[in-house]
Amino acid sequence: MEDSKIIELYWNRDESAIAQTKEKYESYCFSIARNILHNQEDAEETVNDTYLATWNAIPPHHPLILSTFIGKICRNLSLNRWRSLSAEKRGGGQIAVSIDELEECIPDESSISKNLETRYLAETIDEFLAGLKESERKVFVCRYWYFDSIDAIAKRFGFTESKTKMMLKRTRDRLRDYLIKEGLIS
Repeated sequence: MEDSKIIELYWNRDESAIAQTKEKYESYCFSIARNILHNQEDAEETVNDTYLATWNAIPPHHPLILSTFIGKICRNLSLNRWRSLSAEKRGGGQIAVSIDELEECIPDESSISKNLETRYLAETIDEFLAGLKESERKVFVCRYWYFDSIDAIAKRFGFTESKTKMMLKRTRDRLRDYLIKEGLIS
């Protein structure tokens, strides 16, 4: 079923919207949740929570791109669950490594709230990503949005792990320089 029709089902409060969403986006959502949580049961529960959260979000929201809308909900729920679980048992994994890698580029929350709105930061990062070569942008998004491992990214794009790590490092360095130039970090 087309996304516009699924969205219409949500707006009409037709419960078949959830079944249609599950049929079309379950593997996509499960991939996101599994990359973040690394646990089958937690990923399944998060994907089910994603359907409920989508039901509660549409309406009032009317997403332009349903896959992105659902993916963002799933990612946020997965990260929240990961934070909750890691607070209990300080584990490592790809998320902690990915966040640590980006730490030097992204200003802390308190400096953002003092200087600029978070939305401006997001728009600036979007502008930066739009200026990258397609392969660099895809590798960056795989690592820092989907939290894919270096190994998985290298295999997906046919790169060596070394090349993938170097590409990510150079992109982070350029992002940091870009954010400095835009006055978001010093």
